[in-house]
Amino acid sequence: MFATLSDRLAATFKNLRGKGRLSEADIDATTREIRVALLEADVALPVVKDFCAAIKQRAMGVEVSGALNPAQQVVKIVNEELVTILGGETRRLRFAKTPPTVIMLAGLQGAGKTTLAAKLALWLKEQGNSPMLVACDLQRPNAVKQLQVRLVNHGASAQRLRLVGVAEWAMGAGRADRRSVHTALFRQRLGSHAAGERGPGSKLTALLATQTDGAAGFGGSTAFLAVVDDADTPEDWTCDRRELFDARGQAVLPDHLGQLAGAGLDPCAALALTVELAPGRALTRCFLLGHGPDPVAARALATRAAAVPPWQRLAEVQALWDGLLGATRVATPD
Repeated sequence: MFATLSDRLAATFKNLRGKGRLSEADIDATTREIRVALLEADVALPVVKDFCAAIKQRAMGVEVSGALNPAQQVVKIVNEELVTILGGETRRLRFAKTPPTVIMLAGLQGAGKTTLAAKLALWLKEQGNSPMLVACDLQRPNAVKQLQVRLVNHGASAQRLRLVGVAEWAMGAGRADRRSVHTALFRQRLGSHAAGERGPGSKLTALLATQTDGAAGFGGSTAFLAVVDDADTPEDWTCDRRELFDARGQAVLPDHLGQLAGAGLDPCAALALTVELAPGRALTRCFLLGHGPDPVAARALATRAAAVPPWQRLAEVQALWDGLLGATRVATPD
């Protein structure tokens, strides 16, 4: 969230550079962009209104009008107001007298809670503490991430399209840990209940990545990228990231992927689908991303996930969070 907010604010302030004097229109445009950036970062509307009002009041005052560099003065005002709404001062973590210390992270789906938990654990470790991260949701419907793509042909002629899903595997704390990642292809025929809008002749294609080095932090565990498509669809995949770049390091997309898997590759998962869409027709395809403690568990998880239509999995996740959020009450100081 902070990275996205930082990028939006940087783009906003760029428009102010080089101006010796800021007009009211400049300030209105800047506060409008700041308002949009904050709302897109899921900041509460009342907070956004108060924040923008404070910035506009200060920017219209003596602080900016008498400054040698008005643009930099606006940046300073925004920085000071951001510090204020975040509490105004640094607050140290308070550890429980009797371990463990429990820290709750709350936020919307995709806001970065898991990433923040990992960064917080690393920081606590560097401070001499002993944090532990445990994946406890491998059986929940949202333990497998799905990217659902819906295509609609509004034209008068048929369209032939190629969809490509790519995942770059890390499987460790550093890029050097990628050297010990072993990749593999997994195929599975699916029953008619798993086909969704497709017929009973559908198949699961999954690309697996297993960390073979037990000291790398993910030793033995396996990640996968998978897709369900018609059984007669030609295979188009690779586990070697080098196929996606030319000699100058520029990203490219070959007409057909090389179907390479195993050890000694630059590990990734690239799955391509070719679909034909008649005029006025629509179709949906769904990429699945998941992780298991070993290759057997990862294959089983991918197979179970593929047996559930995308709309059903989404409904299950929504019902799960409705139940959790409906049963949870959080008391805040304000």
